[in-house]
Amino acid sequence: MSGTSALAAPRQDAAPRRASWTLSPYALPLNALRILAKCALPLILWFSAGRLVRWALLLLAATISHGSWYQARLVLVMFLFTLVVMTSLATTVGMLYVIREALLETQARRAGGEAKESLLNALNRTALVFAGIYTTWGFVADDAREFANIDLMRQPDRIFIEAGTGQDSGVMAGLVSLDPKVSLGTMIVAYVVKWYFGRRHEAGEGRFSGMLATFGELAFAFYGLNAVAAAVGARSDWIGNRSAIAAWHDFTANAEESVPGWKPVSEWLGGVWPYVIDALAIPLTWLTVGILVYGAYAEDTRTTIRGTHLEQAAAHLERTHNWTRLALAKLSAGWTARWIPLLNSLRLTVRGGAPLFGLFALCYVGLHIGGDYLTRAGRYLTVSEEPYLWFVTGEPIGYVTDLLVTLVTMCLIAATFDIAATRHRLTGGTAEPGPPAPSS
Repeated sequence: MSGTSALAAPRQDAAPRRASWTLSPYALPLNALRILAKCALPLILWFSAGRLVRWALLLLAATISHGSWYQARLVLVMFLFTLVVMTSLATTVGMLYVIREALLETQARRAGGEAKESLLNALNRTALVFAGIYTTWGFVADDAREFANIDLMRQPDRIFIEAGTGQDSGVMAGLVSLDPKVSLGTMIVAYVVKWYFGRRHEAGEGRFSGMLATFGELAFAFYGLNAVAAAVGARSDWIGNRSAIAAWHDFTANAEESVPGWKPVSEWLGGVWPYVIDALAIPLTWLTVGILVYGAYAEDTRTTIRGTHLEQAAAHLERTHNWTRLALAKLSAGWTARWIPLLNSLRLTVRGGAPLFGLFALCYVGLHIGGDYLTRAGRYLTVSEEPYLWFVTGEPIGYVTDLLVTLVTMCLIAATFDIAATRHRLTGGTAEPGPPAPSS
């Protein structure tokens, strides 16, 4: 009996030790692989469906961008290009959504009585912030580059034949050839759509209001590109000759000559900064999208500012006149609806700890570097003396590489959120504060 008792004790402590290890920041890669093993099939289906729809929309846009009624065609091309970005939104949110049931945090929420959220609600909550991230960080440039490549590959010789005859083929120019006047008109229409559905989304009205507001915002940006480019081009000389701009250029030139080390330091920062963005800002951006999809404390302003100096300011605001609060709410409605979820999600990420985010960023960068090497290896193994065979082998290699990198990235995002949110919950970080003490 004594021997049996001695052997039973370690078994009782094994489960807590395993649980504590799974919550360690250094278990992130294993957690990501665990999620990938459980959800590989739905992830592959979502990625493949999104890739097919995106490719079909880009091919249709490239085909429509040539022919009679050219400006009307370009309006439709820009509409389809906006749908391409919306497809990227739906694919990203869908992939993160289908793996949420494999997370420990989700299981704890279900045990606590939280109902399962629909995919539509996750899309609505994430759409506006995703649009800002997608355009601000330049991810839309990949879609524009893909559109140009598809347009070129449709008729590879057309651009050279018509260039030799002095004609403008319009190849690869479907996104930049919209007339500024037409661009301005469609930009106004897109703004009306953005404003109307944005107000409905802020008021909590309409099942699709968030996505329609996002579509209006993206269309407003894309349709306005040509009008803004024409306006900037017309005013570039005027701006360059203004005293403030000229003074700034003179200041930087004098600093390079008079301040020791100014030029090498500025050149060093210019060389390092892109790597800082790729290694830290981009991973944090995608992690924020994942946190928003999972809806972790991303809705109210009070939760975001709790524990900061802004909470005292909010307490003073609550004691102001009702008209003052109403006016401030109206003025800040757009800002809070768009940026409060982002700030809240970033705060949760920071609470996860530096080791967790550092390991996530390291895995993210290593994964994408590995994807580049995998692409090179695939091209090396499929090289052939047959001319133009890379037209056939290039797409499958790119698909397989993007599939692997995207699937593991989504699982990394989910695993990072799972560890951060579970640790945050178990340490009591999400507990609501008690009622204020009565004043004497």
